Amino acid sequence: MVSKKQKLSPKACLPFKTANKFKRQDLHVKQKKARENTKRDDRLRRRREEDKNPGQREERINKNIPATLDRKRVFDEIDQDVGDGLGVSVDAEKLERLKRQRIEQEANDIEEDDNASVAKDDIEDDRDSMLSFADDDSDDQGDTSTRAPKSPENLIKRATSPTFSTTSTNLDLNPSALAARFPTLFPPSDPTICPPIPKILITTSLNSTLFEQANLLTTVFPNSVFVPRSNHRYGHKFSIKEIASFATNRNYTSLVVLKEDSKKPTGLSVIHLPTGPSFHFSISTWVAGKRLPGHGNPTDHIPELMLNNFRTPLGLLTAHLFRSLFPPQPDIIGRQVIAIHNQRDYIFLRKMRYVFREKRETEKSVVGPDGKVVQGAEGIRTGLQELGPRITLKLRRVDTGVQAGRGEVWKWKAGDEKVRTRFAL
Repeated sequence: MVSKKQKLSPKACLPFKTANKFKRQDLHVKQKKARENTKRDDRLRRRREEDKNPGQREERINKNIPATLDRKRVFDEIDQDVGDGLGVSVDAEKLERLKRQRIEQEANDIEEDDNASVAKDDIEDDRDSMLSFADDDSDDQGDTSTRAPKSPENLIKRATSPTFSTTSTNLDLNPSALAARFPTLFPPSDPTICPPIPKILITTSLNSTLFEQANLLTTVFPNSVFVPRSNHRYGHKFSIKEIASFATNRNYTSLVVLKEDSKKPTGLSVIHLPTGPSFHFSISTWVAGKRLPGHGNPTDHIPELMLNNFRTPLGLLTAHLFRSLFPPQPDIIGRQVIAIHNQRDYIFLRKMRYVFREKRETEKSVVGPDGKVVQGAEGIRTGLQELGPRITLKLRRVDTGVQAGRGEVWKWKAGDEKVRTRFAL
């Protein structure tokens, strides 16, 4: 349907409705061409005006912000202490900032009370001294009124910025309730204590045929080993609890179990050894690296890790789980990076190789989050080559123990998606 703002040519309109199919097709082509011509003329006219007045372009860009679901995201209103906060959708950074402000406010109130009591005692002492000399000063003319001393001014500290310049996850944020409940996932408070180097055991579910996909995970997680589970009719079917016990005795830090349905990967369980917690993900997308156009071949270098957009306490717990799967010191010479991006509670895992090159004449400079050109990187561009695999996950359940269904902490429910602007991670 033609918009009211666009005035089409009379040649593209018929004064009556026709039953001729070919005439209707010809009219549709003319209307589509007329709409495209009108849009092009408006776009060129706007460009000429903005070249004369660049302020109009900035005003248009700042005004035309798309109203996406991420921008409409809402958080739960919290009036009291939520504990670890796994069951609610709150901004963990904002929660910590409000907690610090509450502690500072209480300290300021105590200081004000102490200062007020000291000032009151001084006033009473001055009043007693004045009463002792009341008889000697009875001949003086007029009454003098005493003024109370001014209360000390409150020292208001400037709050930190409530927003980040990028969507990267703040891993320095360690909520005390979460760190007390899951101490092995969070870094130790003592900086002299070094966390153990990740060592991962990868296996599959019983009677699985996904040996190739499970072996592909060894290229994603460094220091990982794939051990297939036997499906022999006379073999012993080891349970996850037994495998976790064997892995703990051999100094493994994590156990990854790949699940399948109809010979396709459908689930991924990550168990933090020796006592948990356990995270269970569903797999909605699995694309091997060899099926990606223009893919590269991964190397044995330890990749860099990027964790984006994990904001709630549950999101921070998930981000620290992925952090525990990768060594803290990457091999920069390998130029490989693992990007784990959370968007609308879907976790996108990508592995890529990057290269720095000079900017071509037809390319634009690198622009920062504020929309301005980054200083010092005007002539530099970055090229990316995806290595694979391409995996899309969604968190379904979190358990405190090793075995599934024991000590359930959080579970995804079907009713959680009724409010499309509320997210768990």
